[in-house]
Amino acid sequence: MAIAPIDSYPMPRPVDLPANTATWTVDTRRAVLLVHDMQHYFLAPFAGGKQPLTDLIAHTAALRESCAERGVPVLYTAQPGGMTPEERGLLQDFWGPGMSAAPEDRGIPDAIAPGEHDTVLTKWRASAFHKTGLLDLMSAQGRDQLIICGIYAHVGILLTACDAFAHNIQTFVVADAIADFTPEFHRMALQYAATRCAMTLPTATVLQSLATVTTASVGDS
Repeated sequence: MAIAPIDSYPMPRPVDLPANTATWTVDTRRAVLLVHDMQHYFLAPFAGGKQPLTDLIAHTAALRESCAERGVPVLYTAQPGGMTPEERGLLQDFWGPGMSAAPEDRGIPDAIAPGEHDTVLTKWRASAFHKTGLLDLMSAQGRDQLIICGIYAHVGILLTACDAFAHNIQTFVVADAIADFTPEFHRMALQYAATRCAMTLPTATVLQSLATVTTASVGDS
């Protein structure tokens, strides 16, 4: 039950984004960046050198670099591959056996690879909070904001955003640093997130907020 090839489609523009219900602001002192499931297996269905893959990689890399420079913890989720039917559980019924444990499936592209101080969480279910220690890690660091980029928008990213909302974590889904099977699924995820559990923002706005808050923090000290 391999993932079908994904046709190229343009990333949403700022003018395409749904209106946000919440009015939160990204704060470097409160946020963590989550690079969600950006493994070769999940990226392979996208057409190489075309949208949305090109912006997905470029914007994820820009977010990771900006957060790392400003002391914002960078976290990754990555499935282990080679999961047994017992480990897969009901995922098996919808997605089949999943990826292998080989590096060509499990690996993360060099352009967005984890840095020395980044944390990689082993992921077992769609939500990044399920059996990963993500909530405990954020609590231990006094962080209550989550910036999410990666794939797939209407599956793991949306479920992670919903879980974060249930834990009183302000979540920012970076609209042009995520991708999905179709533009329709992508838009649906953004619409739900913006009106029910998170904020949807373009990469440029998140990067500007990170820089602005950092500058203000330095000035305050």
